[in-house]
Amino acid sequence: MEHNQSAGKCPVMHGANSQMGTSAMSFWPNALNLDILHQHDSKVNPMDPDFDYREEVKKLDFDALKKDMHDLMTQSQDWWPADWGHYGGLMIRMSWHAAGTYRIADGRGGGSTGNQRFAPLNSWPDNVNLDKARRLLWPIKKKYGNKVSWADLLVLAGTIAYENMGLKTYGFAFGRPDIWHPEKDIYWGAEKEFLMPSDERYGDVEDAASMENPLAAVQMGLIYVNPEGVNGKPDPLKTAHHVRETFARMAMNDEETVALTAGGHTVGKCHGNGRAENLGPDPEAADLDEQGLGWNNKTGRGVGRDTVSSGIEGAWTTHPTKWDNGYFYLLFNYDWELKKSPAGAWQWEPINIKEEDKPVDVEDPSIRYNPMMTDADMAMIKDPIYREISKKFYDNPDYFSEVFARAWFKLTHRDMGPRVRYIGPDAPTEDLIWQDPVHPGKADYDVAAVKAKIAATGLSISDRVSTAWDSARTFRNSDLRGGANGARIRLAPQKDWEGNEPARLQAVLAKLEPIAAEFGISVADVIVLAGNLGVEQAAAAAGVQVEVPFAPGRGDATPEMTDVESFAVLEPIHDGFRNWVKKDYAVQPEELLLDRAQLMGLTAHEMTCLIGGMRVLGTNHGGSKHGVFTDQVGALTNDFFVTLTDMAYSWKPASKSHFDIVDRKTGATKFTATRVDLVFGSNSILRSYAEVYAQDDNKQKFVNDFVAAWTKVMNADRFDLE
Repeated sequence: MEHNQSAGKCPVMHGANSQMGTSAMSFWPNALNLDILHQHDSKVNPMDPDFDYREEVKKLDFDALKKDMHDLMTQSQDWWPADWGHYGGLMIRMSWHAAGTYRIADGRGGGSTGNQRFAPLNSWPDNVNLDKARRLLWPIKKKYGNKVSWADLLVLAGTIAYENMGLKTYGFAFGRPDIWHPEKDIYWGAEKEFLMPSDERYGDVEDAASMENPLAAVQMGLIYVNPEGVNGKPDPLKTAHHVRETFARMAMNDEETVALTAGGHTVGKCHGNGRAENLGPDPEAADLDEQGLGWNNKTGRGVGRDTVSSGIEGAWTTHPTKWDNGYFYLLFNYDWELKKSPAGAWQWEPINIKEEDKPVDVEDPSIRYNPMMTDADMAMIKDPIYREISKKFYDNPDYFSEVFARAWFKLTHRDMGPRVRYIGPDAPTEDLIWQDPVHPGKADYDVAAVKAKIAATGLSISDRVSTAWDSARTFRNSDLRGGANGARIRLAPQKDWEGNEPARLQAVLAKLEPIAAEFGISVADVIVLAGNLGVEQAAAAAGVQVEVPFAPGRGDATPEMTDVESFAVLEPIHDGFRNWVKKDYAVQPEELLLDRAQLMGLTAHEMTCLIGGMRVLGTNHGGSKHGVFTDQVGALTNDFFVTLTDMAYSWKPASKSHFDIVDRKTGATKFTATRVDLVFGSNSILRSYAEVYAQDDNKQKFVNDFVAAWTKVMNADRFDLE
């Protein structure tokens, strides 16, 4: 008999709505989550498999796009009118907030993916009404389609806005492919609510440097600092410390920080002429009929002079749609006092300002209002270092414009990688130190002859493989920094990093550098080629003949091409692939491994086969035997996985982080292991990969997969091969 559905019962399984249902793994909150390694699976990408944006954008009519973008700036719409008839301020804020999430600690964030379209960024409190800016761009995106990505368009909009308002910009490069799913690998902080007090992410909020790494913004939901002051309490000197730390974590020095603060506030305005509580839900929480728009005010106009976003109200300068030196003019020529905006936010306003120095109303030019400054703006003249820079900019407007243009370019291009990736007629040709420049090396040489010389050095397989790995593992897919190209492993600071075993490294380089000199090729090529040869010899020792693909042409960086301080953030403090952790951390070693693998652009099965191969090759840091589950060290066998899945052994804790692998019959300890080793047997997903590689019929597959993953790591920074 057919069962009748009771009234009110839902006929489908719950769980599609993020607000209801339970995820499969939520019952085990401490389980290792591998989502970080496959979040951008190709199945979420709607483009055809052979679509290559970086090739498609080269077909773009760049001049036509720029013209349309310039026209857009002054084509005010009734549904979202432009302040003073110009969208420049809004577009600059959108671009800034797309790029400004970048932080140097892990290279994540930034504008190179178009991530601002997705949660949580599309609904951050600091991004109020940027959904309107993206909608204003939609007709242009629709017109040019696949030839321009959202990622490029979101960043381009601010650059065009500055040009339209009179700034001579430094340039612009296209080439940012879109993502199609939120970047869930980015840690934005542990807070469960937006705009919780800064104390949540500081050891001591009085010490700006105590902010939790890798974070850069002072509160969840902000791009930089709280404009009203630390935890909303105005104090320009205290704010200055937080501004300095935040901008440093976003790769900016003091001069760049002042230039960006002043240049960003030379145009546009803040919006707080109303009650913030009248705003509707953010885009992710809004009802279906809002169609992805949020923060709508249904109790009043909510647009034009009645717009509410930050809660602060007013323009910074007298002429907010023109690039000029008005920001410093007002800061230095007036005294400022604290006041509250109509929305109740703290802001600074000038005392006894001349009428002609007041900006006009955004809708009625016959009305003038006081300009305002945030607490961060006041820091530019209260902090002694910032004040000296500000005075220099005030006295030298052309110098200010030049420094800002370069800083803006750095802000919007920092996460794009080296200059070789730049596309378009406005891409600068100058080598900039923050681009980690490397000039191409010789590529037409006898690779076989070089390999023969390497083989004759007497260097062990483990030394060659370890050195090549250490040289390449610094690569970060997040901002395309690091990698083997440039051979910076032989330069400061990398040559002295603990993770690179300096004494062993120097002994290896002493054998490889003369070979590079003899053939007139780069040390970078020789390091990678030595590692490749080691893998080939190890595979042969396991009975498998294989040739590791090699692409010559790497260059060698010089000390002059290397920003030592900037490279410090690339220092590995852990490397599960070489079974090493610098010290005990709050995060477990297996979680650190996932973070490293994701930054290197590896999938879960690539990470798995690399771990198994690196263990049997004897590449552990310091020669440790943990996880070396083989009696044939130096042979590329699948012994790691065979032992891991062999029930002839039991696994017993020897300490908090180390384990003994015990023969069940004899009780003797056969091997030792770390948490990183054992997670490949304990985690159900990783074990499924380990079992594949442990099979008797997959010895060849294991070698082939290891070689493919190894080559991917060695070539990760070869953008000249794209």
